[in-house]
Amino acid sequence: MSKPADDETLTRSGEGGAMWMKGADMVVEALRREQVEVIFGYPGGAVLPLYDALYQCGIRHVLTRHEQGAIHAAEGYARVTGKPGVVIATSGPGATNLVTGLADAMMDSIPLVAITGQVAKTVIGTDAFQETSIIGISTPITKHNYQIRHASEIPKVFKEAFHIANSGRKGPVLIDIPKDVSGEEAWFAYDDPPQLPGYQPTVVPHHMQIRKLMHGLQHAKRPVVLAGAGILHARATDKLLAFVEKYQLPVVQTLLGLGGFPASHALCLGMGGMHGSAAANKALYETDFLINLGARFDDRLTGKLEHFAPHAVVAHIDIDPAEIGKNVPTDIPVVGDVGEALAMMLSIDVPAPDAAAWREELLRVKRELPFWWVQDGDRIKPQRLIAEIARITKGDAVVTTDVGQHQMWAAQFFPLNRPDRWVTSGGLGTMGFGLPAAIGAHFGQPDKLVVAILGDAGFQMTLQELAVIGEYQLPIKVVIVNNSALGMVRQWQELFHGERYSESLLPWQPDFVKLGEAYRIPSARVERDEELASALEAFLSEPGPGLLECVVDPNENVYPMVAPGTGIHQMVGVKP
Repeated sequence: MSKPADDETLTRSGEGGAMWMKGADMVVEALRREQVEVIFGYPGGAVLPLYDALYQCGIRHVLTRHEQGAIHAAEGYARVTGKPGVVIATSGPGATNLVTGLADAMMDSIPLVAITGQVAKTVIGTDAFQETSIIGISTPITKHNYQIRHASEIPKVFKEAFHIANSGRKGPVLIDIPKDVSGEEAWFAYDDPPQLPGYQPTVVPHHMQIRKLMHGLQHAKRPVVLAGAGILHARATDKLLAFVEKYQLPVVQTLLGLGGFPASHALCLGMGGMHGSAAANKALYETDFLINLGARFDDRLTGKLEHFAPHAVVAHIDIDPAEIGKNVPTDIPVVGDVGEALAMMLSIDVPAPDAAAWREELLRVKRELPFWWVQDGDRIKPQRLIAEIARITKGDAVVTTDVGQHQMWAAQFFPLNRPDRWVTSGGLGTMGFGLPAAIGAHFGQPDKLVVAILGDAGFQMTLQELAVIGEYQLPIKVVIVNNSALGMVRQWQELFHGERYSESLLPWQPDFVKLGEAYRIPSARVERDEELASALEAFLSEPGPGLLECVVDPNENVYPMVAPGTGIHQMVGVKP
């Protein structure tokens, strides 16, 4: 179709409903067509035309105070909704400030669409003001990226980007838009499905592999299900529950898989790995038939590989074929969506494995060797802090965390019985993640209580996002677990570096209460164990935002623990 004549006021719509539009307006229209509810972002010169198009467009925009905050908020939104989070940043430093979030989303398979501005096409490659090759920078940490060269490409690129981000193994997609492209005019049509012959992820597994898996299961004596984040991405929690109950199989969860199987279920052994439960790691070490559902066998789960499931036939179901056999040799590879795989597994009736004795042994260990802490003196124990939050909220809250000791204590002591309530950084281990992620989680599930459990060090990396909570009066409860240290770094230095605490202690801290109040957020501090329960009750019951600094015992370590270089059967600190 040719460009409409200037005086053709009635021909702004073309064939098949196509519309003649500016590039920036195309972007907004594409976001509408993708049913985007909220955008997180920060404006700048190269995206001014886009922000002009966003002005009163009807899509909610949340102005964070840093681009890293924006992308972590988009991650939090995506984690609790299953829909792609959308983030916008300008060129140069705006785009590079997204890099940590892109890498985080890539490692944890979080669907994002990141839109970056770029300098005009005419000056690309001249080191123009705020020019950076975000395409080159982001290539290793995105599922795919685009630089749009003509406005006519916008509909096709956006349709493809949302499809790629939220299909197969989910992940971040970046779209780089030169400033002059935003002002170009072209026809906009958005009805055709994306044509990606080179991108056809396998969704339905091969039925013979499923049959092989089920045949192996019926002969197992010590079967175990490992439930990873793939269960949550596939929205397959009900199918997992039905399969596990049908064959009475014990379940171990990964850190990112928490909530995919109810923690309160009798067959749940809890989290496995470096700081997992004794029962979970015993199951992973002694099993003779391991069914991995959507987990990638990362090193924090497996420990030393030669000691991981050394006696097991390993069946690995994953939508990403690159993960199968990458770390752990796999006997029964199954490529496909774990929800589709579970549906096929449920449709095949085989005798349940004769594994009652094994199951009872694991449940005995679960009862006798739970996660623990010792209450000595009146200092607040961080484990008890988490347990109290879980008790008061009845476990019915969305929990976000930063990374470190408090993250592990939250994983251990906050039982998650529902999906889409656990928002944490897994593979990349990003400090500063938890506060902005809580903002995104709130916009994704506004009817749920959101509790951001943060370390004192990680909190200070993105604390400026308190401004968003204060401005919008978001009902987010910020809990600062203050042990005056980089807690996990300090723990490793204590255990493996001769107690040489090189740059891990933080004896000088800001006044967190005054800091919260500066952002007009009701804030308080609790320091004694006897005051903890009442302080938390008041804090969590108040409407609106809140910040509670909890000064905890600085000497507490996370146990049990699998030391680096050892097997998961060589745990320390299993008992008090």
